[in-house]
Amino acid sequence: MAELTHVAPATSLDDVVEILERDGAVIVEDFVDAETLAGLRADLGPGLEAAGYSESGYDGQKTKRLSSLFQRSPRHMTSVVLQPQFLGAARRLLQQPTHMWIGKVRMEVTPSIQVSFTQAIRIDPGQGRQPLHRDDAMHLWRHPGPPCRLQLMLAMTDFTSANGATLVIPGSHHWDDERAPAYAETVPAVMPAGSALLWPGGVYHGGGANTTDSPRHSLSVAFDLGNLRQEENQYLAVPRETVLTLPEEVQRLLGWDRCPPGLGQVETQDPHLLLEQTLEELAVRPRGANPLM
Repeated sequence: MAELTHVAPATSLDDVVEILERDGAVIVEDFVDAETLAGLRADLGPGLEAAGYSESGYDGQKTKRLSSLFQRSPRHMTSVVLQPQFLGAARRLLQQPTHMWIGKVRMEVTPSIQVSFTQAIRIDPGQGRQPLHRDDAMHLWRHPGPPCRLQLMLAMTDFTSANGATLVIPGSHHWDDERAPAYAETVPAVMPAGSALLWPGGVYHGGGANTTDSPRHSLSVAFDLGNLRQEENQYLAVPRETVLTLPEEVQRLLGWDRCPPGLGQVETQDPHLLLEQTLEELAVRPRGANPLM
């Protein structure tokens, strides 16, 4: 494959999901509008400038990283995670029904999804290639098998082969866990600013080398299954006061939700209720039906 498939914002969700399942990656051009892109740059640029370089070779010793993005840019991050192809593909790929037995009752259960990880990234001139890796290794996920993550890399400046465009191995989400990745198998995610690369967690990828004189700016977000621990602790990263300003769907995506059949509950109830009530009020509130029944 000479290059990754590019689609437009109007491309159907069915087509986006088909490409992701087949190739393991797709680029959505014009993923965000000019206002959102400018707002993200304004909100996150000063923090990235002030951030120190990474100390490890894996993270890049000439790479700057900034997290807690919903605290730093709640309005524009909301636009990113609610983009229909990203959120829709995550729900389609990850929220697969399963079943369990409760006594003699066979129950079908569909897990939720959640924002697991947010990070702005600046790859500066002189940074070499990042080691190729799978992001679902964070959860020690085994392959082949169903995905547990869908990740996004938003280009905040143009991505080129020379400035560190993300390197992707198409089809590597179909590999088992014994096959090692090689740079010779990668394809650079070349795309204009405002575009986004989507890929499931089982795809081998890594940041490219920046051999230019200018930094490469990007932003990454991951959706994970709701029954896994979030890679970034959103409850500490995003204060309750900020969460209260967000739409309910985003609040739930940040973890203020209960993943069926009952993970994340507070006083056996939906934690979203805590955004409107105190813990004491929740404790004496009449319980709803047991989610396992």
